[in-house]
Amino acid sequence: MVKEGKPVFLDFYADWCGPCKTLLPTVEKLSEEFKDSVEVRKVNVDTQRELAAKFGIRSIPALFFMKGNKVIEKANGALPESELRNKLNALISKN
Repeated sequence: MVKEGKPVFLDFYADWCGPCKTLLPTVEKLSEEFKDSVEVRKVNVDTQRELAAKFGIRSIPALFFMKGNKVIEKANGALPESELRNKLNALISKN
C-alpha cells in the first residue's frame, strides 16, 4: 500500500464536509512546507470507499500519520495548524 520511505499523512475528506473544507488550506500549506520529508495524501471518502472502509473511517476529517504500513497516530476533526505541525514533526522524528 504505502512504500517504505517518507512518512505519510493521510487526510480522509469529502467535498460536502464543512470541517474538511475548513482544514483544506492548512493541509495544503503543510503539504508544501513538509514536501521533502512527508508524503501528504488527500483521500476522498466518496470516491475511495474501499480505502476508507479499510481504514475504518466513521467520521471525517480523519487524519492518519503513518510510517511504512504502520499507523503511528490518528486524529479526527479539523485540528489547528499548530497541532498538525507538531504531529508531523513528531512523525518525522520517530524511528
